[in-house]
Amino acid sequence: MNNFAVKTTAVKNTATLLITCPDSKGIVAAIADFLYQHNANILHADQHQDAENNLFLMRVEWDLAGFSLLPDDFEQHFTEIAKRFSMEWQLKLSQKPLRVAIMVSQYDHCLADLLHRHKNGELVCDIPLIISNHRDTEALAKFYGVDFHYIEVKKDNKPEAEAQQFALFAKYDIDLIVLARYMQILSPDFVARYPKQIINIHHSFLPAFIGARPYHRAFERGVKLIGATGHYVTEVLDEGPIIEQDIDRISHRDQVEDLIQKGRDLERIVLSKAVRWHIENRILLYANKTVIFD
Repeated sequence: MNNFAVKTTAVKNTATLLITCPDSKGIVAAIADFLYQHNANILHADQHQDAENNLFLMRVEWDLAGFSLLPDDFEQHFTEIAKRFSMEWQLKLSQKPLRVAIMVSQYDHCLADLLHRHKNGELVCDIPLIISNHRDTEALAKFYGVDFHYIEVKKDNKPEAEAQQFALFAKYDIDLIVLARYMQILSPDFVARYPKQIINIHHSFLPAFIGARPYHRAFERGVKLIGATGHYVTEVLDEGPIIEQDIDRISHRDQVEDLIQKGRDLERIVLSKAVRWHIENRILLYANKTVIFD
């Protein structure tokens, strides 16, 4: 049981449609007319055209109160428009919050921030599971009332460890995996199982200083800006589509410890934004890039 109640915010009853298709005339009009014909009250609509790739991307959210289609019937009625414009599309419902698993090693600052924001109602999702290869954060998980599972990871047991993790993701019906400073490289099988469902925080302003110990390497290089990057995980280490980045200025007076402290502040902010935008269905991916809708 939680030591406190998670702050409840007014849960919206909305649907969000995410669309990617070749750019052409009439797309917005067709979607708007379709929603109007079924009595939708549009709350937000945003779009982006990528001329280089001839792509059209759109996010539209509407109030389901008074909407004449049931969610299960949406596809049947929307198929004609989707085929006409060769759309890839997803329909997301606010009444079905994502179930999020957090993976962490020893550093707890990102984990603590996510749990605190969830408690305060900033992250509208369910967080039923924390997995770690260390026991350092077990007490924190218990404080927030989240199930904690310790799974030791060594060079010679990685397939077995990941099999245990997969079983837990299935048991808890997980939709999104957040690597909150989980200091293990995921196997290609792991990444392939959860495409576009794994968000990582890298303690560097990618693509600079990929891999381990980026703050030490930045210090040795004498950089004047440090940063953090939230990105989706792909099979290529630290090269997945970038969701959010932030930076802080440093000087010759800053030592490695100062870079690490400033970096941790950035990591918390960047990761929480990346997770929030994902659970609010504000991200579309294409060509190893992301579009973040307001």
